[in-house]
Amino acid sequence: MSQTLVAPAAAPARARDITVRILTALLVVACLGAGGAKRAGVPIMIQPFDQIGLGQWLRIVTGVIEVVGEATLLAPGYGFFGAVWLAATMTGAILAHLLALPSSPAPAIPLLVVSLAVARLR
Repeated sequence: MSQTLVAPAAAPARARDITVRILTALLVVACLGAGGAKRAGVPIMIQPFDQIGLGQWLRIVTGVIEVVGEATLLAPGYGFFGAVWLAATMTGAILAHLLALPSSPAPAIPLLVVSLAVARLR
C-alpha cells in the first residue's frame, strides 16, 4: 500500500498559492470587464465621468489603467505591482464616489479589498 505524505509546511503554502490564484482570477475578470467597458464607451460607464465633470478622457485613461493593472497581475514577477496599482485605482474610484458622484462606492470596495489581499499574499 502506497501513501503520499505532504510535508507539514507544504499544505499551508499550497493553500496560500490556491488562494492567490483564485483572488487574482477574480480581480482579472472584474478589472478586464470594467476597464474594457470604460474603453468601449458602454453608456453606464459614460454617465459617471460626465458627472465628475473632467471629460471623457478620464474614462478612457481609467479603462487603460485597469486593463494595464490586470495585465500586470498576470505577468510573472509583477503581480504585486499590479495588485498595488489596482488598489490605488480602486481608492480613487471610492473617493470619486464619495466626493463627486451621487452613487455608492460599494462596487469598488470589494475590489480594493481583493487587490490589497493579493498584494499582501504576493
